[in-house]
Amino acid sequence: MADVTTQKPTSLQDLARAQTSAPTATKILAENVDFYYSAFHALKTINIVIPDRQVTALIGPSGCGKSTFLRTLNRMNDLIDGTRLTGKITLDGEDLYDKRVDVVDLRKRVGMVFQKPNPFPMSIYDNIAYGPRIHGLTNRKKLNEIVERTLRGSALWEEVKDKLKASAFALSGGQQQRLCIARTLAVEPEVILMDEPCSALDPNSTFRIEQLMEDLKKDYTIVIVTHNMQQAARVSQRTGFFLRGEMKEFGDTDQIFTSPKQKDTEDYVSGKFG
Repeated sequence: MADVTTQKPTSLQDLARAQTSAPTATKILAENVDFYYSAFHALKTINIVIPDRQVTALIGPSGCGKSTFLRTLNRMNDLIDGTRLTGKITLDGEDLYDKRVDVVDLRKRVGMVFQKPNPFPMSIYDNIAYGPRIHGLTNRKKLNEIVERTLRGSALWEEVKDKLKASAFALSGGQQQRLCIARTLAVEPEVILMDEPCSALDPNSTFRIEQLMEDLKKDYTIVIVTHNMQQAARVSQRTGFFLRGEMKEFGDTDQIFTSPKQKDTEDYVSGKFG
């Protein structure tokens, strides 16, 4: 394996200057994050400021660490034996890896939409109501309100309002993915993580999901991993480029795609590798 030079830590002031000139609040801050799968050093000194109520895209070739980093943001990697994280990740200033953090509550605050739609084997209604019920809500009227509100929020209500008791598996792939987004919204998260949410979808469904992200960023912080650079350019305000476990460059999306500062970034976005 080629030797990889560890990225030099970046000061918080430098990270802040990497943001747009318009003031915006920081939602998630990663400082000098290293991550290991047993002996394998998967992430190397990652520093990133993720702004509130914007879309941040993570791009890079397969195996570069972007999905691993995404999963550190709601501790999904905790489910894998032998993993270890050093450094610090905060959500609204709270250390996500503090021993006092309730991981169930964290995953409520930081929801996740996966690459392949994964509706539960139950009705459309029960898919949405599942999360609130798990968290103790039994009032039918409130559940009805949540189901309608989140299905509207995921641009699916008009398509399914007359068949809420039908199986979620009867929906198309694109509809299933929007259902999974609605299911995430039902527990009122603050952050939505999306791991290649359109990779299994046709162009029309992809367009619908991208429109949905544009609407959702008004109320939620969104972090998306995508191999589709055109998608990253369309939907995000910030982009981070990962390569061999390092974040080579992070900044405004327009800058990353039109005037990258790093040669590796330029080569990747211009299609020379990846």
